Amino acid sequence: MEDAICVVVDMTPRKSAKPAAKARPRLPVRDQVSAGGVVFRRKDGRTDVVLVAIGNQNRWQLPKGLVEKGEEPEKAAVREAREEAGVESEVVQQIETIEYWYAGLDKGERVRFHKLVHFFLLRYLSGDTGDHDWEVNEARWVSIDVATTQLTFENERRVMERAREMIANSGASDEER
Repeated sequence: MEDAICVVVDMTPRKSAKPAAKARPRLPVRDQVSAGGVVFRRKDGRTDVVLVAIGNQNRWQLPKGLVEKGEEPEKAAVREAREEAGVESEVVQQIETIEYWYAGLDKGERVRFHKLVHFFLLRYLSGDTGDHDWEVNEARWVSIDVATTQLTFENERRVMERAREMIANSGASDEER
C-alpha cells in the first residue's frame, strides 16, 4: 500500500473579530460649480493678492462662489471678487479647476456635494477690501510671498503657487494701479 497524504481542512465558519459594520444609508449627491480667483496687483515693486476670511473658524481662502444659472465661470469669478473682496478685477487667464467632495445641507437635507471650482488669475482694477459683503469676516491684501502660508486649504495653496508662477512668467506682472 502506498503512503497516502491526508490534509484535513477545518471548514468551520469563524466569527469575525470585528462586529459587522452597519450599512449607513448613502447620502444623495449634488453637483456644484463655483468660480473664483487670485486677484493681484503690483505696487512699489511688490505683488499683493487678496485673501478673505470666512466662517466661524476664520478660514483664510481665495474669493469664490457658486456660478449662477447661465453665468460663465469667468464672469462669476469677477463677480465673486467684487462681492467677497470688494474689488473690481479683470480676467487674465484661467489658473486651473479643482475638484473635491464635502458633506453639507441642501434645503435641510444632508447630502454629499461634488464640487468643481474654476480659478482664474484676476488683475486688480479698483476698489477697497473694506467693501466686502456680509459673508466675509475680513478681506485683505497680503504679499504673494506669504499668501500660500496663510491659506487654509491645500488645493488653494496649489492654486496660489500656480498663480505666482504665471505672474512671474508673463507680462501680467507689469506695475499696476
